Amino acid sequence: MDGLLAEVAAKRKAISDDQLNPRPNKYMRKGEIERLREEKERQEKAEKEAKEAAEKQRKEEAAKARREAKVPSRPASNSPLPEVPDGASPVPESSFNISNEETIRRLRAKGQPIRLFAESDKDRRLRLRALELIEEKGHDRQAGQNDFKKALEDVESVERELKNKSSKGKKKGEAELAGEGILDLDLIKTDPDKLYPIIYYALKRVLNEWGEAMDERPEHVKRTTQGKLAAATQVQSAEYLKPLFKTLRSRSLPPDMLARMAEIVHHMQKRQYQKANDSYLRLSIGNAPWPIGVTMVGIHERSAREKISSDQVAHVLNDEVSRKYIQSLKRLLTFSQTKYPPDDVSQLMG
Repeated sequence: MDGLLAEVAAKRKAISDDQLNPRPNKYMRKGEIERLREEKERQEKAEKEAKEAAEKQRKEEAAKARREAKVPSRPASNSPLPEVPDGASPVPESSFNISNEETIRRLRAKGQPIRLFAESDKDRRLRLRALELIEEKGHDRQAGQNDFKKALEDVESVERELKNKSSKGKKKGEAELAGEGILDLDLIKTDPDKLYPIIYYALKRVLNEWGEAMDERPEHVKRTTQGKLAAATQVQSAEYLKPLFKTLRSRSLPPDMLARMAEIVHHMQKRQYQKANDSYLRLSIGNAPWPIGVTMVGIHERSAREKISSDQVAHVLNDEVSRKYIQSLKRLLTFSQTKYPPDDVSQLMG
């Protein structure tokens, strides 16, 4: 009995020792790991906030000291002073020495604050100069970005120039085009070189008539939004057609494109606009059995590969210049059927 009591007492002592001094466990529960991680994140966040508060207080004290001392200083590195564009050389103060009143007037005209925090008069003039350089470079960059917008802005001046030139060049153009007849499609096979001047003068005549039609509109029509858009479209098309006219003068147009353009001019002169539109579609997107007139369809030879010829290729996909003057050809067709409607309504384009 005494031995049993002694054993029980030993067990109780061992249990109490384990509760007072627990042995380290090499395993941890997932919840304990998450709790330790969250506690560490809270501690790091508190340290970061304390550093930011100390930094902010330090900056405020420094700014207060500068205000009390009334010593002007340059804006900080994070000041919204605009940077001078690349390629623009810094302008010395002597070459941009304007009065404070003029500086304030220019900044207000640009919608900018007349003075930033802790900004001196010299820094304010430099900021104004940097803004003006940025605007000048932006205007130069945007000069060739949007052709239609540029044509729309310059349409009034272009109309005046066309009006002055039309009276001078009208008699000359009529004398050149008086003997022009309907283009003969047999020249495509017999003498293709004779097609170049015929196509050139035919397209030039339609383009000039389009410009004269824009000038002959009433003044109240020209001033409307639709009137300005129509004039801008004509000016843009004339610009896009310049590479085509240059190619026709040099007689360097590909044979398949020359044949399609000859068909367009022939049908346009005969007022068969539906057929002219079919030739335009063959020129622009082709009529091959594969989509958009592709000629390379894989590494293996197809059974109908020989049916795809060069005149079935989509020339509108060649380059941007070709796309623009081919699109302008369609605009000339649209104007021509408006000015010279066909006798048969079925010949109108859709």
